[in-house]
Amino acid sequence: MSMTGFIASIFIGISLGLIGGGGSILTVPTLVYLFNISPLQATAYSLFIVGITSMIGSLSYFKKGLIHLKSSIIFGIPSIIAVFLTRSYLLPAIPLKIFSIGDFVATKDMLLLLFFAVLMIAASYSMIKRKQVPISEIQFNYPLILFQGIFIGVITGLIGAGGGFLMIPALVNLLKLPMKTAVGTSLLLISLNSLTGFVFSVPYLSIQWDFLLSITFIAIVGILIGSFLSTKIKGEKLKPIFGWFVLVMGIYIILKETLLS
Repeated sequence: MSMTGFIASIFIGISLGLIGGGGSILTVPTLVYLFNISPLQATAYSLFIVGITSMIGSLSYFKKGLIHLKSSIIFGIPSIIAVFLTRSYLLPAIPLKIFSIGDFVATKDMLLLLFFAVLMIAASYSMIKRKQVPISEIQFNYPLILFQGIFIGVITGLIGAGGGFLMIPALVNLLKLPMKTAVGTSLLLISLNSLTGFVFSVPYLSIQWDFLLSITFIAIVGILIGSFLSTKIKGEKLKPIFGWFVLVMGIYIILKETLLS
């Protein structure tokens, strides 16, 4: 197993601990490109790694009273339903070979990675440019919250992304949660969504438990480091730097899968 992969696994946890999201954005590329795991398998592994790591990270926020349980229920129910439907029905329905043009063959694995790359680019923009909307300008909108929950659940189910970069703005802007409470609530929601998605994936996959547990352990060490650093460093200051890194990674994946493969 690659030492570079182990180092990247630590940063999966550090990202979750510092900014409450971004872990899955690192997890899938790490598994695919550094450990040579197939994209479909990588999405399932990502759900487990990010789910367990987020659950561990959420404990410190829970002890500090920085998790809003009502928000977790409002967001969590539609998200979990969407994860179940996506992993059980939508993902298996995608054909292994989608289309071919000459020597170019678009496969299911390629589609998942390209979708993931597009998501990375969207996430990078939100990290680099997004500004928090003043609380006085926000309306509490249940239909929009329901839509956000379903959307995040579909993304989690398809590509193993916890959706923290989408959850935190929604929790702050739609539910008016303070930033630290939004981060803690996001970690709880990521763990619920991700572990639910993994459970629904188990019947379809052969799991390498030794490998999966070792990477998960390293990511847990990372989130403990990140949670400690969050008391010293404001995660918001690091988001733009992380956003530029995610942007470069997203562009690289698109180029690799379409032009360099």
